[in-house]
Amino acid sequence: MSKYLERAKEIRAIVEPHHNCTQSVLMSFTQSLNLDDETAYKLAVAFGAGMKSGLVCGVITGGLMVLGLFGVDDQDTTQKLIKDFKAKHSDMVDCADLLRACTAAGGQRKPHCDGLVYEMVEYVENILKERGKI
Repeated sequence: MSKYLERAKEIRAIVEPHHNCTQSVLMSFTQSLNLDDETAYKLAVAFGAGMKSGLVCGVITGGLMVLGLFGVDDQDTTQKLIKDFKAKHSDMVDCADLLRACTAAGGQRKPHCDGLVYEMVEYVENILKERGKI
């Protein structure tokens, strides 16, 4: 298991304070970014639960934040991340839709969101490795 995925699992295991999905993805990479956890936590606070409005899933937002901080900000990469996410999740990107589908399938929110965080951390890590950023 990579250090980034390991860190994501540590973060998701913390009960108090709660770390939303955006915070969890971003904070998984803070050590490699020379970014402190408190700043990352504050930066990403309003992006959880789809910008607190059920909109774009926080893991997407967190993944794009990480890529941007590593200097990967080209349109093709951003569009591919979203396209690949949609392909794995029945063409959905909004938090509310993803949670509704999870509930309809008999799933629970916490394990569902944890899985999305881990998936995005691995996805972003692979991009960063391909680009020689980590």
